[in-house]
Amino acid sequence: MSARAEILQRVRAGLGRGDAAARRAAAEASISNPTRGPQPQLAGDLVARFASKAHYLASSVARVGSPAEVPAAVARYLNEQGLPPQAVATGDVARLDWIGAALAVSERVAVDADQTGISGCFCAIAETGTLMLLSGPQTPASVSLLPETHIAVVPVGRIVATMEDAFALLRAEHGGLPRAVNFISGPSRTGDIEQTIVLGAHGPCRVHLILVEGNS
Repeated sequence: MSARAEILQRVRAGLGRGDAAARRAAAEASISNPTRGPQPQLAGDLVARFASKAHYLASSVARVGSPAEVPAAVARYLNEQGLPPQAVATGDVARLDWIGAALAVSERVAVDADQTGISGCFCAIAETGTLMLLSGPQTPASVSLLPETHIAVVPVGRIVATMEDAFALLRAEHGGLPRAVNFISGPSRTGDIEQTIVLGAHGPCRVHLILVEGNS
């Protein structure tokens, strides 16, 4: 036995943690079957709750009846904000008919020059008005974080009640975690300077949510 192994063995013995395999198995079992703590009971319509919380967090919200209506809704929003009719998009929304809405939308990672990013979302959380986004080859995080304007397409069927429900859905559909999970609760903000809230300090200064009925 090497000196290093002997020292570690003594440390484990002193801590009463000699069986590393058993401890690892217990930890994995706990992660696989987490125990939920106390949670609020959300009454009423989850979609209305999510929209209300999103408004409170300074996001703007629009609602459309089907995915086919999303490009026109995006075009209206960009026109209202005086933004150019172009954007970068994640792969999960890039196949919508952007050309039909007179928009130039590119499926790629975002760069500094991009003013608007359009993304889907894995799910949305009604309790807090929060989006849950997963990183991946088709869903680069830069699209929702780098441009000054982030537009998120949110299927209403993917709105869950709580953060715990969101993680349960992630485990059910993906098994494990992706490289990154990003939670977006309205525009980026800071109150570091004289406790004055400033939007867009570390990310988008505008977040616009398009709630979509029907299949997506």
